[in-house]
Amino acid sequence: MAARLVRRCCWRHLGAFLSTPTAVPVSLLVPAGKVVMPRALPQAPFALLHTSSPSSWADGFSVKEQVEDGGNPEHKMMGELIETATSPQELFQFCELHDLNSNQASMIITQLSRLAAERKLETESILQDKRFQQLISITDSQISQVWNNTLVNLLKSLYSLGVDSSRREMQSVEQEVLWRLRRLTFRQLASLAEFLAIKQGKENKLLSEVIKKLELRWTELEGTRTVVTLMGKVGHISPALMDRLEDKALELAEQFNPDDIRKITLALAYQNRRCVPLLRALSYHLIQKHPELSLNVLMDLIFAYGKLNFHQPQVFQKVATDLHPHVATMTPMEVTRCIRSFALLKWLSLPLFEAIAQYALDNTKKLSVTHLCSIILSFARLNFQPSGSEDFFSMVHEEFQDQLDNLEPHLLTELVWSLCVLQQAKAPYLQRVLAPDFYTRIQGDQSLKAQNLRLKLIQINAAAKLESPQYRGPFLPREVLRGTEPAGDKVTLLQSSLQEALAGVLGSQENGRFNIHTVYGWHLDAEMVVNNENKPLPVKDFAAPHLLHSEGTKPLPPGARRVAFLRWEFPNFSNRSKDLLGRYVMARRHVQAAGFLVVDVS
Repeated sequence: MAARLVRRCCWRHLGAFLSTPTAVPVSLLVPAGKVVMPRALPQAPFALLHTSSPSSWADGFSVKEQVEDGGNPEHKMMGELIETATSPQELFQFCELHDLNSNQASMIITQLSRLAAERKLETESILQDKRFQQLISITDSQISQVWNNTLVNLLKSLYSLGVDSSRREMQSVEQEVLWRLRRLTFRQLASLAEFLAIKQGKENKLLSEVIKKLELRWTELEGTRTVVTLMGKVGHISPALMDRLEDKALELAEQFNPDDIRKITLALAYQNRRCVPLLRALSYHLIQKHPELSLNVLMDLIFAYGKLNFHQPQVFQKVATDLHPHVATMTPMEVTRCIRSFALLKWLSLPLFEAIAQYALDNTKKLSVTHLCSIILSFARLNFQPSGSEDFFSMVHEEFQDQLDNLEPHLLTELVWSLCVLQQAKAPYLQRVLAPDFYTRIQGDQSLKAQNLRLKLIQINAAAKLESPQYRGPFLPREVLRGTEPAGDKVTLLQSSLQEALAGVLGSQENGRFNIHTVYGWHLDAEMVVNNENKPLPVKDFAAPHLLHSEGTKPLPPGARRVAFLRWEFPNFSNRSKDLLGRYVMARRHVQAAGFLVVDVS
């Protein structure tokens, strides 16, 4: 490495003796191994040193590279022969028949790598061939004369072939690339960054330096392909670069084709970057300019929008409409991925969901238990009941008949809870999750996942008591029916307005309760008791079976009723709909079944 630095310094000193650039003889522009004229300055000590001309570091193909590539028929013909070679042996013959220079040796290594990848050849035999070792030696001895583009391809090829990174020649190529980074074109840097991100990972030193250069030179970024590639392959490594890429993508939004839009939205989704201006622009151009979208684009778009929780009704409607004809030919994985994304977005497309229900009936043998669970969970989230509900759930019960014991606790709980939402939970389902040994397995776990699981078990217990008169047990013990209070929920405008309005109606604080957590696992915003003349009564005087600990013991007077106020905010509804999501429909049913008059506030 020190020797190479000395060579570079010597070249700079040599330049001081040359009055003009034209003083360099043409023969010096000819790569080693193909010298057709005696070298200039033969007596000078610098002529014995291996030099690296600054002109060879120019962006893209330098003037020197262009002259050698286009002006020398022999070089051009050799390059064409290398590129058209169809086997490693054919390439290795060049080592035997020609006196190669470093560029030609590098091109042969690149072609070897390409052939190995395309034909899935065994790279070990290539690496052990003595002719390959000869090629490595040629490139190493004249590494500073390798053209920029060829050097980048050489490095990628050596990585692809599996050359040991600790090998001296490999480190020499890496160091040469590192020294030339400032002179590489933006496209070459992008190509190198993409490759290193995939092959070497974010801890690679060279990749870090390449990304720094990309961050500094981002104004040179042009072309949709480079933007899309960097966002998908490199953006996750550098948030600063990703910010620039998002700005550039917004500028080029009109030029992206559907596949570009698919890749960009996926990149944003995987990096959890909810860039609203970019997503809006991509959505607009997708709707306006691309009437037909492929199945892959449709699937990935709805997945990305769901993961980012980005709501664009026009896109949802288009995707749902375009997906509908494909449902019958989709795989179970595609169907479940599709329906889960729509459920996550709270978007109910009746034709699409009906088609998926029919798909499940027609392809029962293809669907695994997990696939079927995903479909039921999605139906429950949106409170969707298929038109052929009886046939559909008969199939579901038959498929799960011998499979419940094989489901892990979390999935089993989610399944039974979803069937409760859809009012399809039969005794065998309830008995599995309300059994004492099932609850005790998660009793000591304080994780958020376990807390949500316990809350759903309480709601399943409520469904068993309030909606399943034929069910005889077991039930959860009363001491575990303590509802989990939501942590740090902000008071909404609707909530504060409701409390203010009720304060005037109640007249006294003793006539009402606020923010009640019931033994059914549901939250009441307020409750009051009214007599047969609809006048409020002191609520704390009466027994409250819906509470874990009741303050009063008196039974309600004849004709008196309990009134529950349930507040419904925007997130409680399906997207662009007045229909409540499944869990809130079940909450309303349970509160009514517990003897309350329900007042909906929205």
